[in-house]
Amino acid sequence: MTGTLPIMSRHVAIVTDSTAYLPPQTMARHGITAVPLTVVIGDQALEEGTEISARSLAQALQKRRSVTTSRPGPEVFAETYRAAAEAGAAGIISLHLSAEFSGTYDAAVLAAKDAPVPVRVVDTGMVAMALGFCALAAAETVDAGGTLDEAVAAAEKKAAGTSAYFYVDTLDYLRRGGRIGAAQALLGSALAVKPLLELDGGRIELREKVRTASKAIARLEELAAECAGASRVDIAVHHLAAPEKAAALAERLRAQVPGIEELHVSEVGAVIGAHTGPGLLAVVVSPR
Repeated sequence: MTGTLPIMSRHVAIVTDSTAYLPPQTMARHGITAVPLTVVIGDQALEEGTEISARSLAQALQKRRSVTTSRPGPEVFAETYRAAAEAGAAGIISLHLSAEFSGTYDAAVLAAKDAPVPVRVVDTGMVAMALGFCALAAAETVDAGGTLDEAVAAAEKKAAGTSAYFYVDTLDYLRRGGRIGAAQALLGSALAVKPLLELDGGRIELREKVRTASKAIARLEELAAECAGASRVDIAVHHLAAPEKAAALAERLRAQVPGIEELHVSEVGAVIGAHTGPGLLAVVVSPR
């Protein structure tokens, strides 16, 4: 199973992974392929996006079931690259979540060595719509007639300018999955504070400690608005099992940020949810 294959022949194919959380209609419009990561609940391995929903994942976490994640195998990428070449692609850009979080990038690099056409594999250092915006930047460049190198440059520029901040109810899930760096310092007092985290250098780092959940969410909103300023930006608001809070946050941002071009609100998938837990709120700010 290789996700959504390109619908039309393009001279450069765009491949990403299921943690980009792009809307299906957007992927179809741009011919973007998403290779699925896997969520393992107990002894059952399920593909993200097709075989497990965010709701099922949240329920498993709340029941404290064993939940882990795993990368796609190189053979899945090899099949995806072959399909893109057979559809007419003369080159492929393969954009993935931070190599600090997953072996997905490494698997793609292995497969790229034997691909029938040139493949440029990019570690965006991003995840969720921070990755999705990079894939869109590459796709829009290709749609405008850009080359493989130009698509890579557009994605890398987008990654360099994109910021992601997030709030979690507890650091426990991040700790279990080994996904926290400097935020480890918080563990001793995790129950006394609500951490605000950010993506920095491809890692999850502590941004601030806030005393209450309501203050943390208000600060998340402030950080996003400060980051956007008066610039033209795209914004994504993500959540896990907190749709009302996400919708309210998005509406406040719409009122506060004058330069919003597109505002996406979506639940994260099972892979990211497994590491953050229910109650996640995240904001991605990506300059145009």
